[in-house]
Amino acid sequence: MILPIVAYGHPVLRKVAHDIDQDYPGLPKLIEDMWETLYASAGVGLAAPQVNKDIRLFVVDSEQIFRQIEEDKEQHSYPDAPGIKQVFINAHIKELDGLEWNYNEGCLSIPKIREDIKRLSVVTIEYLDENFEQHMRTFRGITARIILHEYDHIEGKLFIDHITSLKRKLLKGKLNDISKGKVKVDYKMMFPA
Repeated sequence: MILPIVAYGHPVLRKVAHDIDQDYPGLPKLIEDMWETLYASAGVGLAAPQVNKDIRLFVVDSEQIFRQIEEDKEQHSYPDAPGIKQVFINAHIKELDGLEWNYNEGCLSIPKIREDIKRLSVVTIEYLDENFEQHMRTFRGITARIILHEYDHIEGKLFIDHITSLKRKLLKGKLNDISKGKVKVDYKMMFPA
């Protein structure tokens, strides 16, 4: 089932999410619905707070980025090719490393706004997969960036928190419009009351 994406301004987007155990009600169905919602909204990552659940869960599919550029003869220059398709439960960052680099990010909860965001290029993260098997892995490049973006969501942060206060002021009108539902998108959204 395709779930509505929570829009900017909804309080769940600013909550620090909590860990869950494998008895969390309806978890397999929620994960399945999150994948379906991700693809229906043309995203590459989706965090549980974006579907109104304040739990430490997100899904990432960076494989689709590399499928789009597979004809690029220099694909070897991408350190994270061919990407991942992964569920992250109870994720906690263990180390950030690498060089800072800018990349133009957007967010399904903040549609029609994109900004260059500076992030480190390498993240080591501990998490559980959908079978509650524990992993500690290091990710690089675009995959690391998507993970960091989704990780921000479970920490109650948004990508616009990484821009200057002046840029946020300039976006205030657009952000208010999103909160009021004055935005057209091709996916279901839930706006703050």
